[in-house]
Amino acid sequence: MTERGAPTAGTGVVVPDGEPVTAVTGTRLADGRELLYFDDGAQPIPRAARDTRDLPGRPPAGELRYDVLTGEWVALAAHRQARTYLPPADACPLCPSTPEYASEIPAADYHVAVFENRFPSLGPDLLAVPDHPEWGRAYTAAGRCEVVSFTSGHTGSFGGLEFRRVRTVIDAWAHRTAALSALPGTAQVFCFENRGAQIGVTLHHPHGQIYAYSYLPPRGAVMAAAAQQHYAAAGGRQTLTGSVLAKERSDGSRMVLEGEYFSAYVPFAARWPLEVHLVPHRPVPDLAGLTGAERDELAELYPRLLGRFDALYDSPTPYIAAWHQAPVEPALRESGYLHLQLTSPRRAADKLKYLAGSEAAMGAFINDTLPEQVAAVLREAGSGVPAWSGQ
Repeated sequence: MTERGAPTAGTGVVVPDGEPVTAVTGTRLADGRELLYFDDGAQPIPRAARDTRDLPGRPPAGELRYDVLTGEWVALAAHRQARTYLPPADACPLCPSTPEYASEIPAADYHVAVFENRFPSLGPDLLAVPDHPEWGRAYTAAGRCEVVSFTSGHTGSFGGLEFRRVRTVIDAWAHRTAALSALPGTAQVFCFENRGAQIGVTLHHPHGQIYAYSYLPPRGAVMAAAAQQHYAAAGGRQTLTGSVLAKERSDGSRMVLEGEYFSAYVPFAARWPLEVHLVPHRPVPDLAGLTGAERDELAELYPRLLGRFDALYDSPTPYIAAWHQAPVEPALRESGYLHLQLTSPRRAADKLKYLAGSEAAMGAFINDTLPEQVAAVLREAGSGVPAWSGQ
């Protein structure tokens, strides 16, 4: 076992069709949590810095409770009430450590860092949920929650990162997806970014998160069931997401971007005022399955898509970037299909969509924008048109 604070040997991110282009080194924080550095290049950067903080022991895992009325799991994590909330720049836990302040990242500089969340919703225990949960019984909120810091710089955004850094983040997502999928009890791995105070972020530093769920979350379960049903009806010759992608590209009215390996479109039944799906052209279950060429194109197209979101108004657009990946269960992976769902609640320059009665209570979304109009505006945003009114 690695000594706490001691760095581990460097390795490289495995790419299905080529040599590693992103180096990985690891260490342990003062309370035993894992920290990984991902470097912009195949050669790891030596880092001897250790976490010298006097941290308390890790809190025990929270609870999972089963809602028998819906068949859904609910995580209870009361210890998260004490998590860091919008600290000043000189107390940011994601900035590199300095002689005056020891952050979550001991190194004096880094490219991309991934570490176990100090205030996790799930974990650190690793085990699957029971097949037949009982009403009134609390279970261990098992799983793993990680933080992905995109850059050592405190300001900026993912869309403003240079190509090489975006590629490093993609490799980090892929590396963690493969590693977390292999952990005991993992049912699905979810990479995501919450951007903007309107979304509810608690840290300004550009970052995202990764959850390894010990259960199939509600949205993941619904999508997996629909994908499996379509795949079976097609005799295993067609995936649901691939079929939708082909129809959207053929129709064209909701397309936003098209590349050699990826396309982006506003979905026909968009729920949010701004919603775009970025989808690979070939069926691939998760980020770990992307080839080097696919990752390269993704590193170009994804920031361009984010840039179009920001071009709509005179201020940055809040968003949730959600990477939907196939569940870990083998029976669901053939029909599963990686795609990004990029959404924003912003429906005008000064207005947000809130999940009120119909959406929050019944799960029945009502969208105030037309997908075809949103797609047209996003296409134009790439040519520097004036800000959109949202009307």
